[in-house]
Amino acid sequence: MTPKSYLKIIFTALVIGLIGSSCQKPQQVTWPEKTNETKPWTRWWWHGSAVNAGDLTANMEELEAAGFGGVEITPIYDVKGYEDQSLSFQSSEWMAMFEHTLKEGQRLGLGIDLANASGWPFGGPWIGAEHACKNVQFKSYSLKGGEKLNEKVQFIQPAAVRAVGHRVDISEVKFPISSNTNLQELALDQVQFEKPLPLQTLMAFNKNGEVLELTDKVDSDGTLNWEAPEGDWNLYAVFQGWHGKMVERAGTGGEGNVIDHFSEEAAKLFLADFDKNAKDIDLTGLRAFFNDSYEVDDARGDSNWTPLFFDEFKNRRGYDLKQYLPALFGNDTEENNKRVLCDYRETISDLLLDRFTKVWAGWAESHQAIIRNQAHGSPANILDLYEASHIPETEGTDPMRIKMATSAGHVSGKPLIACEAATWLDEHFLANLSAVKQNLDNYLANGVNHIVYHGTPYSPKAEEYPGWMFYAAVHFAPSNSWWNDLKEVNRYVTNCQSFMQNSTPNNDILLYFPIYDAWTERDRTILPHFGGHTEELTSQLSNHLIKSGYTFDYISDKQIGKLTCQNQSIFSGNVKYKTILIPATDYIPLETMQKLMALAEGGATIIFEKELPNDVSGLSDLAARQKEFQTLVKSLNFQTTGEVSSASHGSGKIVKSANVPELLNSENIYAESMADAGLWFNRVIRPEGTCYFISNWSGKTIDQWLTIQSSGKEAVLFDPMTEEMGKATVKKTSGIQSEVYLQLKPGETRILQWYSSAVEATDFPLWQTSNTSTDLKNEWEISFTKGVPSLPESYKTSELKSWTEESDELQKFSGTASYKTTFKKPAEDASTYVLNLGKVHESAVVILNGEKLGTLVGPDFQINIPGALLTENNELEIQVTNLMANSMIDLEKRGVQYKKFYNINFAAHERTNVGLDGTFTAMHWNPLESGLLGPVNLTALTKLSVELIKTK
Repeated sequence: MTPKSYLKIIFTALVIGLIGSSCQKPQQVTWPEKTNETKPWTRWWWHGSAVNAGDLTANMEELEAAGFGGVEITPIYDVKGYEDQSLSFQSSEWMAMFEHTLKEGQRLGLGIDLANASGWPFGGPWIGAEHACKNVQFKSYSLKGGEKLNEKVQFIQPAAVRAVGHRVDISEVKFPISSNTNLQELALDQVQFEKPLPLQTLMAFNKNGEVLELTDKVDSDGTLNWEAPEGDWNLYAVFQGWHGKMVERAGTGGEGNVIDHFSEEAAKLFLADFDKNAKDIDLTGLRAFFNDSYEVDDARGDSNWTPLFFDEFKNRRGYDLKQYLPALFGNDTEENNKRVLCDYRETISDLLLDRFTKVWAGWAESHQAIIRNQAHGSPANILDLYEASHIPETEGTDPMRIKMATSAGHVSGKPLIACEAATWLDEHFLANLSAVKQNLDNYLANGVNHIVYHGTPYSPKAEEYPGWMFYAAVHFAPSNSWWNDLKEVNRYVTNCQSFMQNSTPNNDILLYFPIYDAWTERDRTILPHFGGHTEELTSQLSNHLIKSGYTFDYISDKQIGKLTCQNQSIFSGNVKYKTILIPATDYIPLETMQKLMALAEGGATIIFEKELPNDVSGLSDLAARQKEFQTLVKSLNFQTTGEVSSASHGSGKIVKSANVPELLNSENIYAESMADAGLWFNRVIRPEGTCYFISNWSGKTIDQWLTIQSSGKEAVLFDPMTEEMGKATVKKTSGIQSEVYLQLKPGETRILQWYSSAVEATDFPLWQTSNTSTDLKNEWEISFTKGVPSLPESYKTSELKSWTEESDELQKFSGTASYKTTFKKPAEDASTYVLNLGKVHESAVVILNGEKLGTLVGPDFQINIPGALLTENNELEIQVTNLMANSMIDLEKRGVQYKKFYNINFAAHERTNVGLDGTFTAMHWNPLESGLLGPVNLTALTKLSVELIKTK
């Protein structure tokens, strides 16, 4: 081939390439696929399981129409007056209704989960004392050489009983618990019968370090047949007690003992009852079994023992706990006390993981189902419990508590991470949809991608208003006045979750959870519990990180053991992180320290806050482990520059400093500036590129450039409430950083999605308002379209104020009013106007000239109106819905008995709302402001020039 021919081929190839690239069409921008899992779900309480096929279908059709994607069935306490309709939990009749629900779920496209217990924690009438939760008790005795013990080796458990909402005497309760026929009325929380406890071991210790086991020298009546040898002897007798925790809020057939969560035999026995009763049931359509948190130890004392504990401890910790009973109970050297207690607590943690959580998960898989698990509140490393769950689920509002579940889900590659949303947002009937959205955004910003409301009671269609209700929840049910507007919130959740699901987390830091520090320090209870409140172990550091905009996931010791390093990045499965941050901690397992060093050797950067840990945890083979630990530490040659000390190790390094932000920035790990602006956010990776959920609950309007720690070819903004979308206004900066211009009113949300190629979309509009506005002070015609107790008469007014000021009848009304007025097109011509409704109680649907423009739930009640929709004369309708509180005040004052439930009946959230009968009351409330209060005005908008903004 001649050089000329070669050049001709090259030229032709270049031309073809250029033509091909010029013909490549920009990528179409669309919303991700919607499924029943991208929609929100709801907990569906079956009170007393007093359900029937017709009402089950009717309830489910209402839920599907409101935009729900699935339900979690939780049978709960009974309703007074409906005892003859209650179905005993997991009976054949109950199973028939469950099967009907599964079939209807398939017809309606609703997913179905099922709580394994009626109420919580796991337990029921088929759990006897042998498999019920237990505790440890001990007695100590002192003998001198030649003496015999002159008292019985015996522990009589005193009788005790606690019930919900009333006093019960132990004489009213029979043993066994299952023999009581009035358990709904008793509403037992914890029961301990007076009886001798079985001896687990008797050990003798002298000051010379001699240890003798005397268990086989104790007769059945407690007599010790042993004379103390020469010296001073301390005897420790360990007894197995009955903790006595009852299943909380159980319905008929679900009342009884809570299981021993540390016993595989007890877990399997509990689950076998479902197997027995469901053997002829078609479980097609069942997605998951559910556990409504641990919550065993919210009774008096801890459940902290199991019959095989001594054997389990020896197998797991490598030494015999019987030999160290003084240390277990805090009577040895301080060093031994701490280390043995740590080992005891770690063993409890292991048992809850291996003997309950994994057993339950495996059982669910045998039914072609998965588990959804609330692990918080457990005396265990809940990161490991969450990892063992197919769908980790959290609750509460503390970001650190939420991140315990989402972190475990991220680190272990879980596609769904759920939450129990909107529990006790306010007192009954006072939570509006703005508060609901804020609660949901808090979850979405902290990594949740599967919202489950708390919740919706099953209620018969013929039941009078307000129907059946749960004692501790926002009332997500058709009888709530804002039910129709909830559909818009559900659509919003669906849009957000369609982005947040089918994604990979994109957090920079793995934050070690130093649980061994907590396990080593003795406190008022023998077992610390985790995930119930802000985790004090890391709260100062973790709160600083999140408030500063650093992205992180918690990680446990077991999870660290599975990490790998490649190209200086740390991988947990296919999820990539930049570093591991170890908070200031005293104790760490040798295996964890060895793994951290191995990761550094492979190229990773490991960051320690302040200093390296002081010591290894636990007691077994302590001297050898301490020696190995010190060898690792001394192998590091730190060089200090400023506040940062660094030691090379292999192809990576170990760095330490008290100034964590400086440490992170030195490793090119930067905070997202959105946090400084008061924005909540979550960053993930989707097939198209980096994606952000961004929500504004700062209390102020955001209108500014923000630096973000990502980039791409182009970025698109999506408004998940209005479904508007368009190209973001972006400035590229150095590295992977970019700047994006954001406008967000209080309560607004955007999804920011990067794309790796050009996209076909118009620009997302950025607006500035004119200095003049048109006040709509015309006469308003107000009519009432839906609500209770009855529809009031229509009226007209030129003064917008709460409708409760119009008449006594309107003070009692909860529902929707239509506000209609007419107005002329503003003199200031514009392509778009903003309609500001001013003050609204509590949500509003905006309709212009017969066309629905949108639903507003607050806290900001503004909506943009295209100028093309305005004519010379326009009709504006605002459909405003208030809270159900006003109608409930009226019910209370009229003495209508809607609080007719067993067990807790209807509890108040605030003590000021507790009535004389101990239940919630709204009797003394004044009617809440309701309706459109305004002022209402219309203001012209002009688009901000992209060129102008880019130079701003």
